[in-house]
Amino acid sequence: MSLTKNVGKTDRTIRLAVAGLLVLLGIWLHQPVLSVIGLVLVVTGATGFCLAYIPFKINTNKDSND
Repeated sequence: MSLTKNVGKTDRTIRLAVAGLLVLLGIWLHQPVLSVIGLVLVVTGATGFCLAYIPFKINTNKDSND
């Protein structure tokens, strides 16, 4: 099974910025749920693949050959 990148450059940048804010906010407010959501965004931003995009057939990656 090949994990084709479906997250584009702008999407990745936004995800990583929001992820940083959520992780810091989660730590500051003692809300682990915010930190976990932030970590999920870090992973999807770093890998360029979002599992939630598959059922909706979303692809923000302009470099995709699909």
